[in-house]
Amino acid sequence: MIGKASLLEAIAGKNRGLLATAADKQAILSLVAQLEDRNPTPRPTEAADLLDGNWRLLYTTSSELLGIDSVPLFKLGQIYQCVRVKDAKIYNIAEIGGLPYLEGIISVTATFTPVSERRVNVRFDRAISGLQRAIGYESPNQYIQQIETGKKFFGIDFKIENRDQKGWLDITYLDEDLRIGRGNVGSVFVLTKN
Repeated sequence: MIGKASLLEAIAGKNRGLLATAADKQAILSLVAQLEDRNPTPRPTEAADLLDGNWRLLYTTSSELLGIDSVPLFKLGQIYQCVRVKDAKIYNIAEIGGLPYLEGIISVTATFTPVSERRVNVRFDRAISGLQRAIGYESPNQYIQQIETGKKFFGIDFKIENRDQKGWLDITYLDEDLRIGRGNVGSVFVLTKN
């Protein structure tokens, strides 16, 4: 599909949006909109087989995510959104680079509820951050397995009790290896299945 290839080419080398100029952002958002108009999965919240899995962030306009890179000594690594449809869970995982042996991780778990054919409401449940070595982080799957067993992690690990910590996500494009979403604060996310 020409639109998909054009989008992937436009975001290549933009470091998830960190290196995108204003002109780049405008061109990328135009390509995103063109692709959304040709969404091959009109009811993405019902396409469990496509939605389920580990997704790696290719591009975002989220200042919250991209802002992690501006913290001194932090270098934003890979960002994953791991969707477990059967359990209605989302695991957001950001790997943080920096000084040797001080690589970190920031993650948030959430529960999602489909509310339309393309929108899910999201309620954030738990936040975990710390050094990858102290937490025992090796990969998203291994980490999620530890979370699911109820492990309490060394570092910052707390339940999010504030019921106002919620949002929604529209899944505006979904195929076997590409997903585009738009969040409640206006951010765009382009992810590839890992």
